[in-house]
Amino acid sequence: MSFDARARAVTVLGLAQTLAWASSYYLPAMLAAPMARDLGISVPTVFAAFSSALVVSALLGPYAGRAIDRWGGRPVLMGTNLVFALGLAGLGIAQGPVGMFAAWLVLGIAMGGGLYEAAFAALVRLYGQHSRGAITGVTLFAGFASTVGWPLSTFLEAHIGWRGACFAWAALHLVLGLPLNALLPRATAIAAPTADQQLAVDDTPAPATPARAAYLLSLVFAVTWFTSTAMAAHLPRLLMAGGATLAAAVLVGSLVGPAQVAARLLEFGFLRRLHPLFSARIATLMHPLGALLLAVFGAPAAALFGVLHGAGNGILTIAKGTLPLVIFGPVGYGHRQGVLMVPARIAQAFAPWLFGLCLDRWGVGALCLSAALGIVAFGALLALPRLNEPRRLAPTAPASNA
Repeated sequence: MSFDARARAVTVLGLAQTLAWASSYYLPAMLAAPMARDLGISVPTVFAAFSSALVVSALLGPYAGRAIDRWGGRPVLMGTNLVFALGLAGLGIAQGPVGMFAAWLVLGIAMGGGLYEAAFAALVRLYGQHSRGAITGVTLFAGFASTVGWPLSTFLEAHIGWRGACFAWAALHLVLGLPLNALLPRATAIAAPTADQQLAVDDTPAPATPARAAYLLSLVFAVTWFTSTAMAAHLPRLLMAGGATLAAAVLVGSLVGPAQVAARLLEFGFLRRLHPLFSARIATLMHPLGALLLAVFGAPAAALFGVLHGAGNGILTIAKGTLPLVIFGPVGYGHRQGVLMVPARIAQAFAPWLFGLCLDRWGVGALCLSAALGIVAFGALLALPRLNEPRRLAPTAPASNA
């Protein structure tokens, strides 16, 4: 496939992913409060419904991945646009907590087959082992999902109410997201490796057993997604507990997104010359390093903490797509990726609540937990097999080995 065709696929998928993230994952931050007031429930109840959607997405992820392995990403992602629209419309007409929870469960179905894991699987289905640059490109676009989604949700809520905002997002999935995903190339079968390719020596790690590597990656993804979600929910309050003013905390929070995008640009440029395992190891240490600086220097180091955390999170998002590819190969990637991300999605669902409890009890000392998780992720990545060992291209493995 030509470079122009690949660039077009990355662009349309990146724009579609920006819409998907902005209208689901980033929706409660701006609409939870007015939604709760109108429905006569508490804000935590709205976030409980959101957490239930994340659990549903975790359970459905492997099935969506298997569907992409079989039919390609185009039909699956187009289907999720319809489900997103249905769930958002259901949210807009909800009259109480039952209707709201039902709508979020529908959105959980869409999220299970319509966010990054599905997008990465769609790219691997198209480009096989050479998908790293395309995966990075999509995350560059979708890295602005909160930058676009939060202001747009706020604007819509101010002018047409939270229900109107939900209807508007639903309409965007039909008039923008669906046509964008329809522009994706149709997938072709992944060619079986030749005898020469099977004996080739490359720069990818050779796992001792597929199961061991899968367990380690699942652990890495779970603890890093726990931390990124916890920071997204509690960063301003955490920094104020460390002595920062409200204005400073908000400013630091605004630095996280640009830091993520800057790190992804670095991954797209210099770091792409290195094995993704190296960049992932470096990325897992950025949050603990920032936490150490914040503990030593206090509020003056808050901005540096935000930049380090954002940069590490930006690279780790890419690693979630590239590490399973280089370790296991492209065959069966979608289903395997879905399985690997089940613990991460569940950890993500409970992260705001659990880290909030730690923050209430320990204050800024809650960073000890997130920093320790970063060290655990680094250790798990170190335990993965060494680089530059000869191996055969990843064969099709049973689901139990994923």
